[in-house]
Amino acid sequence: MVLARGLKTPAIRLRLHTRPHLVQPSQHATRSKAQKRILVQAQVHPSVKSAQVLEPPTVPLSVQAGPEAKTSSNGAPKPLLASLLIQCSDQKGVVAALAQLLYGFGCNILESDQYTDTSTAVYFQRLRFDYSECLVGPSNTQVLEHAIAELAKRYQMEWRMFYDSKVKRVAILVSKLDHCLYDLLIRLKAGELNCQVPVIISNHPDLAPIAQQFGVAFRHLPLPLADAKSKQQQEDAIEALLQELDIDLLVLARYMQIFSAGFCARHADHTVNIHHSFLPAFEGAKPYHKAHKRGVKIIGATAHLATADLDAGPIIEQDVTRITHRDSVKDMLRKGRDLERLVLARAVRWVLEDRVLVHGNKTVVFND
Repeated sequence: MVLARGLKTPAIRLRLHTRPHLVQPSQHATRSKAQKRILVQAQVHPSVKSAQVLEPPTVPLSVQAGPEAKTSSNGAPKPLLASLLIQCSDQKGVVAALAQLLYGFGCNILESDQYTDTSTAVYFQRLRFDYSECLVGPSNTQVLEHAIAELAKRYQMEWRMFYDSKVKRVAILVSKLDHCLYDLLIRLKAGELNCQVPVIISNHPDLAPIAQQFGVAFRHLPLPLADAKSKQQQEDAIEALLQELDIDLLVLARYMQIFSAGFCARHADHTVNIHHSFLPAFEGAKPYHKAHKRGVKIIGATAHLATADLDAGPIIEQDVTRITHRDSVKDMLRKGRDLERLVLARAVRWVLEDRVLVHGNKTVVFND
């Protein structure tokens, strides 16, 4: 990730790693057997050590199918796209300075979204641009980044740069409910989500067949006991697996466990959770049962960044549906799960497309 800091205002950022755009099958073929199994062995409960492991596929489930062409169908150079996200105090000249800088380097701005929060006087902008004709060469992005960093100092600007060629790696965490997992994997296979999913992690073995069906490695890391020691050991196993697989984004697709404050602090900037309620109403277990008992006329779902403050992280997306007196608990569960699928998919896609900026406990989402 490329990052410059100028503001004291807290903000959450996604980690990006410099890795090749495509992982060739031959690269995976050269991995050792130990690397392929990856199950963490360091100081965990015996039942965690013996957890179920399914071998990963040769290539992680991804929308990438082969080497990227260097030219388009008409013979012209294929665009090289990047997203630049910035936030700073609202002031004159920021838009002009950014546009002039990119133009001066030979970059072509394709999209520009901007917003000013008048209550805090903070300015937000997302720029999409093509750097294939960058005057210093498209491979010398560090020169362009240095120029942006110098500009950021002048305007006390926080900024992040994301390159489309660096595909994010996503770990999906689940428990027993499968509707969100199925939906994400189907969308990924259909090319709606631009990412790789090298692993699905669960505290139960129930959804292993789904992972196998889609060719994704499954890691069953159980919680044999409800004590704090077992919880920490399982969490350590998850942490080591995320590091081993170089994960950029965690998606809690109805993962029914609460992480420790330390884990949340380490991953708050890149963990998306789906909550089965229109927050903050009906928190906790069985929200649709509570809503039915209360006689509500609307139910909803909320996707947010996970923090140590349970279900109170920055909200990315929400949606609702109408309920009538004719709807049973079963009807509400069905309608609620439909909402959860849709809301989580939107939030994950927007994060993958670098559309989300965080300011304090709120988000600015430049949705499509």
